[in-house]
Amino acid sequence: MGVIEVDRARARGPRAIPDRPWADDALDGAFSAVQRGSLAAALPVLAACRPDPEVRSVRVEALSRAALGQSGGVAALASGDPGNPDLWLWLGRTRIEEAWESKPEMKARAVQAHRLQAFHAAMELARQPLLRAAALAPGDPVPWESMLWLAIGLDRPRADKDSVWFECSRRWPTLYSANVARMITLSPGWGGTDHEMFAFARGVAAQAPEGSPLPALVPLAHFENVAAERTPMSRGSWFPFAAQREIISASGRWAERRIGGAHPRSIEAHNAFGAALYLADLRRPARGHLSRTGGRFSRQPWSHLGDPGHQFHRACARLNVITTS
Repeated sequence: MGVIEVDRARARGPRAIPDRPWADDALDGAFSAVQRGSLAAALPVLAACRPDPEVRSVRVEALSRAALGQSGGVAALASGDPGNPDLWLWLGRTRIEEAWESKPEMKARAVQAHRLQAFHAAMELARQPLLRAAALAPGDPVPWESMLWLAIGLDRPRADKDSVWFECSRRWPTLYSANVARMITLSPGWGGTDHEMFAFARGVAAQAPEGSPLPALVPLAHFENVAAERTPMSRGSWFPFAAQREIISASGRWAERRIGGAHPRSIEAHNAFGAALYLADLRRPARGHLSRTGGRFSRQPWSHLGDPGHQFHRACARLNVITTS
């Protein structure tokens, strides 16, 4: 590629790959097939990841989003193979994702109470499939991770949320998405406090095992805190200096501990750090993280700024980031 082509590529930013924040070729293929209606393509991909909860968590979440609007077909598969925990887990998580898509905006709730009731009813449909998946695979933390999101969606009492977290964490305490769900449970926007949320995020980050992207909970907690306090503002006004320093420290902590192959949630963590450092106008470290996404952006934390794809592309273009998939 010549100089002119490089400059043009920088002006355009990277080739963005929406809603696929992973480096998993098998999942890419199954995701596309499921979106086309070929639900059976998910079965070997789900079965293959049973021994690895981190991979299983990513694949279940992704394939559930791919199956939006097709939960009836997933239910038919589960009914035809009632002893398969993968299918009940997939069904439960798909119903959660479908329910989230129907959730009314906060400002509309007063005049659309019936839509909120419909959202809760749709979310509740996920409970029994997830409990069945948990019963069929007692050691699997991923059904309990999905039930954490269910408890958040239904705004269950804190004791219920704590109980589900206990069941999940005792099976796999470092499961990335489960820890994100717990952090959100403790956030000011979901009934917790900033003190609880930051204490949890910092504690998890400090104790993260080698290779784990759990230090990314630190920038995610700062995003949640800002989101609870005000609407999105210009990137220079998001994080005070102390927050910036903490985010940089957490980024360094993760970099020092990355070993071997990439963690299944690494791209999500690079998005979290990259977005936070970009908003802090710390260009070099932000560029370093975003260049490692392969153009694959995650919904969080970009949705705090607006449309995730637009915000990701805008940040990469401003930072002259060129990524490769």
